[in-house]
Amino acid sequence: MIQNWAELKAFALGMDLPEITLATPWGHEALKAFGKMWCYWSYYEDAAVFKASRDEREMLMAAEPATFFLHPHYAPHNLVLVLVLVRAGRIDPGWARARLLQQWRDAAPKRFLKGRDAR
Repeated sequence: MIQNWAELKAFALGMDLPEITLATPWGHEALKAFGKMWCYWSYYEDAAVFKASRDEREMLMAAEPATFFLHPHYAPHNLVLVLVLVRAGRIDPGWARARLLQQWRDAAPKRFLKGRDAR
């Protein structure tokens, strides 16, 4: 299980995906994919922040409330993006890998993916 930001950052960078950069939005480290927020740790909770659809977020929180939750700060972001937090020490590497890969693909320009997938 992934315990903290240092472990999550190392894990994400270890996926060796192109176009990942380290940034410091709001004075805190985060990783960006193609210039878009990709991987970061909550400033409000000891938890990782992941993008999710509204339905998926609700399903995750209902199925595993000890793992998945939403801090009130992130609730207003529903109009732009939906976030779900995953508590430190409860972040399954397999789940995180699949989620990060999907978020990376969502951030990538379509022509970039077309060329990469063709190879």
